Amino acid sequence: MTSEEVKLNVEKALAEIRPFLESDGGNISLISIENDRLVKVRLEGACVDCTVNQMTLKSGVEMTIKKYVPQIESVINIQR
Repeated sequence: MTSEEVKLNVEKALAEIRPFLESDGGNISLISIENDRLVKVRLEGACVDCTVNQMTLKSGVEMTIKKYVPQIESVINIQR
């Protein structure tokens, strides 16, 4: 998978999970993809102060991204 395909598929994964985040007053933005293995995102809105945002990040966001791009090893949240 090329770097461009990785990015497109990560964006598709984020589009899939975004409605769930928005329903709770949150959102997510893609910051970067490093070496086609590490995805950096920024949780926004209500997700910033949510007590379960790390669970959302690992169980929701990371799992969905890996479904689209199995080579991704980790997803991390970059705070402002």
